[in-house]
Amino acid sequence: MKKSIITSKQIEEYNNKGFLSPIDVLSSDEVCEIKKEIKLIEGKWPNEITELNRNNIHYCSKIFDHLVHNSKILDVIENFIGLDILAAGSVLFLKEPKSKGFISWHQDGKYQGWSSSNSITAWIAITNVNEENGCMRMWSGSHHNDYKDHKDTFDEDNLLTRGQTIADVPLKETVPVILKAGQLSLHHPMTVHSSGPNLSRDRRIGFAIQSYISTNVEQIHGKTYVQLARGKDEFNHHKHISRPTSLMDKRDLITRNLANQELQKILYNNSKKIGKY
Repeated sequence: MKKSIITSKQIEEYNNKGFLSPIDVLSSDEVCEIKKEIKLIEGKWPNEITELNRNNIHYCSKIFDHLVHNSKILDVIENFIGLDILAAGSVLFLKEPKSKGFISWHQDGKYQGWSSSNSITAWIAITNVNEENGCMRMWSGSHHNDYKDHKDTFDEDNLLTRGQTIADVPLKETVPVILKAGQLSLHHPMTVHSSGPNLSRDRRIGFAIQSYISTNVEQIHGKTYVQLARGKDEFNHHKHISRPTSLMDKRDLITRNLANQELQKILYNNSKKIGKY
């Protein structure tokens, strides 16, 4: 029988708090490989990694595809959403040194259009992540209280789609998620969280699989492109796509663009305007 890399105590902690970290998943060599991939893409295809194209880079990069399908990560994920797992999107977060970009208090699931909360966000640190360079903060236990009201701000420095913001978050009940490069953090779609600006002299890089979903979860606001990450999909609620075979293949870019267009429709459902993400 396969041995889980997390314990029953950690599973209980996630269920109680709505998040879990840190979990070691990547070696230093794997982290270096990912950083090299980002540098290569930025050098040769700079427009394919910014704004809306920060989404779903794993559709056109084998390195990021391998990260999304990493067996260590999936071994953890199946403890929370079951054995049949779909990868339903990813986001690359690049916070430049001494930049103003921040992420306001929000819940991932509020705008994702999932029919149930049987999903999870996996956030992998590609650089060390701390309070100075804008780590996430989690409102512990907030996932027990359903979705909260969000106000769309479209703040220029807000890295969220609408700048959606939850008011009156009790800061004393929030905790920083400090990670070393190669470590994983998980959070529930209803967990309220945010992250501050990068005040350091170094770039802060994080990669979120947003989300892993159970195969029984439907999309109620549009169409989601997915890959089968583990198990079987007996429901076929979503559009399945193949995994990339080379870097920035034209056919993969077309698929990625179509997926991002559909994602944008979902995230901006009932919105009066469209932001740059």
